[in-house]
This record gives sequence, C-alpha cells and structure tokens, in this order.
Amino acid sequence: MNEFNILILAIAMLSVAFAVFTTMRSRINEKRVLDHLDAMLTAAMDGTFDETIFDESLLSSVETKFAHYLSASSVSARNLAEEKKKIKELIADISHQTKTPLSNILLYAQLLGEQDLPQESLPCVTALNTQAEKLSFLIGSLVKTSRLETGVIELHPKQSAVQPMLDTVLAQVAPKAGEKQLHLACNNATAADACFDTKWTAEAIYNILDNAVKYTPCGGTIQIATTVYSLFCRIDIKDTGIGIPEEEQAKVFARFYRSPAVSESEGVGIGLYLARQIIADEGGYIKVNSKVGGGTCFSVFLPIAR
Repeated sequence: MNEFNILILAIAMLSVAFAVFTTMRSRINEKRVLDHLDAMLTAAMDGTFDETIFDESLLSSVETKFAHYLSASSVSARNLAEEKKKIKELIADISHQTKTPLSNILLYAQLLGEQDLPQESLPCVTALNTQAEKLSFLIGSLVKTSRLETGVIELHPKQSAVQPMLDTVLAQVAPKAGEKQLHLACNNATAADACFDTKWTAEAIYNILDNAVKYTPCGGTIQIATTVYSLFCRIDIKDTGIGIPEEEQAKVFARFYRSPAVSESEGVGIGLYLARQIIADEGGYIKVNSKVGGGTCFSVFLPIAR
C-alpha cells in the first residue's frame, strides 16, 4: 500500500471517528435537555416547581419559555386550589347559617297553626308555612348543586344491586303519587348490578320521578322498567303526563330552566339539573323522549362496571 492510499485511509478513519464523536456529543446534549425538561415536569406535577432551581444559562430558549410556562401554570393551580377552598368554606357557611333560622320559621309557623287564631288568620299561617318549606327546599337544592359543582360532595360509585335502590325511591315517592291517585309500577324487577353511588343515584332517580308525579294528571300512570346491556343498565321512567315540546327537551336539564307551560307549577328547575350532574359524574348519562300530550320517558344509563 503506497503512502497516498494510507493517507486516504487515515482521513477516512478520522472522518468516521469525528462523525461518531459528533453524534455522541449531540445525543448527550439532547439527553441533558430532555433530563431538564423531565425534571421540570416532575417538579410541576409534584407541586414543587421553582424556576430558580434551573440554571437558565444551560437551557435553550425553548427550555426557558417552558420554565416560564410551568411557573405560570403552577401559580394558576395554587390560585385555583385556594379559590376552591374559599368556595367550599362559603358553601359550608351558607348551609350552616341558614339552617337554624329556617328551622325556627317552620317551627313557629307550625306552632301558630296550633293556636286558637281568628278564622281570617289561618290562610296566612298556611301560606307562611308553605313558603318557608319552599325556601328550605330551594336553599337545600342550591347547596347540593354548589357542592357537586365544586367537588365538595364526592361520589363513590361501587358495584351495587339496582333493584333495592329503585325500591327505596319508589317507597319515597309513593305518598305523593297516592295523593293524585297515580298508578306507580315497576314493570320488571331486575337482578342486575351496576356501578353507582347508591345515595346520590337514588336522589337523581327520585328527582325524575318527582317531576313525573308533578306533571302527570290525576289517575295517570308512571312505569319503571330496566334493561341490561353489555355496558349499561338502562332505567326507563315513563309517565302519561303533559309531555315536553321537542324544542325544550334539550333545555330541561339546564339549571333553573322552567318551561312556560309549567311556570305556575311548584318547582325551581334544579331537580333534573342535579340528576344529570350526578349520573354524569358516575360515568352514565340520561336521555329524554317525549311528546306533548303523550307523556315523557326519561332513560337513565348506569355503567355496568367502572
């Protein structure tokens, strides 16, 4: 091999060595940058991020901007947590501060009704008692809604039998249905299990049933039927009530929504909103099918498993 070939071979070997060195150095730099980013993300998720612990002189401009973004996000998360804490305290205060005076008003109204009052005073006492009960219901519903929305109330879905929960709700709504001579029936008892919070799901079903009783004329029928699918257990609550216009069916779950057709009826428009919030938080959903004058069917879908 002559000197020229040896020179060419040496140059080639040096080029390869330089390329390998450059590649390794580039990968080391990339790893260093990724390690910085990983440390930043870990600190941000742990809630211990502090921009001062990173040496910005060693970071690229992208890393610097990323550090600023994480700093802002960390501050926002802390502010959000503080605001949520204040809201929880406010809700607790409202619930506590209103409970005693409302209980007293109801008690005094009841005591007045038991007194030997002039005949013309009795309607006033009855009205006082009725309005106090409405106010108590409204405040209670508002507190429940606020607690659900702010996470004060946490649902704990677990595998439970559906039928015992339905039996409990039917027993609760039976007295109101009896006053209107409504036929209340559970068409098919089910042995199915689903994943739900028993207490709050019972409240959601009760709210739907209460609406059915409220808007079904005397002598009507309310039927409950269950159907089990592979992913959901469906609970149908069907009445022979006044029905809901098609253009209003998407609105009935809105908070405080009251249809013009029932604006004079008792209610504040929170029941269905609460029901949807509860069922959605459990991983389920509610559908409505209705026709004016032809009754309404609310279908509640509870997940079979988590």
